[in-house]
Amino acid sequence: MKKGKVTMIFTIAIACFALTLVMFMQFKIVNETDITSIETMREEELRTELANWKQKYEETVQQYDATQKKIDEYKTKKENNVETAVLVHDELEQSNILLGKTDLMGEGIEITIKETQEDEYSRVKDSDLITIVNALKYAGAEAISINEERIINMSDIVDIGSSFIKINGQRILAPYVIKAIGNKAYLESSLLGNGGAAEQIKKMGHEVQITQNNNVLIKKYNGDINYKYISD
Repeated sequence: MKKGKVTMIFTIAIACFALTLVMFMQFKIVNETDITSIETMREEELRTELANWKQKYEETVQQYDATQKKIDEYKTKKENNVETAVLVHDELEQSNILLGKTDLMGEGIEITIKETQEDEYSRVKDSDLITIVNALKYAGAEAISINEERIINMSDIVDIGSSFIKINGQRILAPYVIKAIGNKAYLESSLLGNGGAAEQIKKMGHEVQITQNNNVLIKKYNGDINYKYISD
């Protein structure tokens, strides 16, 4: 047999052996792989993805239903210009109420805080007013004002040095008169009792008076509402 043929046969044998070795290693890896764990992982991923899509779908359906309801309402009213005008006016009024752009009157309470401690450490601070506002919100207050400054979602209540507080960019001084419209019994009880915001201020040495009123007047927010990060 010629030397060239021997070399060729030897080369082919080595290649076959190498291929066989590679196949054997692949089979070994497959056998050692936990197929169940992979399937479980994929199943969990699919479930998570399915849940996310389900939530997105439900939110989209809710938005669609709300929009469709409005469209149907307009279609029902479109033949009567007076009813359409009333509908649009009512929606505008509701939007203005939510934005604090209209005066409101209703049942509620008035809280008057008079400072009797004049030192820097004992005076009423922005955090005290914020605590009261949050307590009133949790109790269901539908509108709140402090010294006639309407509190809306974008309102800022901040200390300026050690002398006064700013709300909506306006300087306010004691006494602080806080008005809230809502269930007057709920609103008052949210500030009283052990740990109540009004009780805490009393413990600081200040005078706090709470009065229930069936005709609380809360004036509208007079500032501009500007959105920095929302784009059309």
